[in-house]
Amino acid sequence: MFGLIGKMRAARGQRDAVIDVLRESTAALPGCLNYIIATDPADADAIWVTEVWTDQASHKASLQLPEVQAAIARARPFIGGFEFQVETHPVGGFGLSVPENSG
Repeated sequence: MFGLIGKMRAARGQRDAVIDVLRESTAALPGCLNYIIATDPADADAIWVTEVWTDQASHKASLQLPEVQAAIARARPFIGGFEFQVETHPVGGFGLSVPENSG
């Protein structure tokens, strides 16, 4: 499995607009096992995104989907920047189904 944990910054006062776009565009992404969008109680403009994919190729392919490209274009005016992104290798846990063919 392939995972990402990232923190983005919405333009001041635009966090909910970014979250709305993320929610609308993440309903059915092939290979996406988990996509969690979270607010930061200590930072009104921060958005945390935690993703789990079957593999890195699925994540990369998702970025080329027309609906994802459209969502990026819609959200761009409301995004203030990206603070960081960390790759992970999820191995399981509550709420995450591990595919049978994973090690």
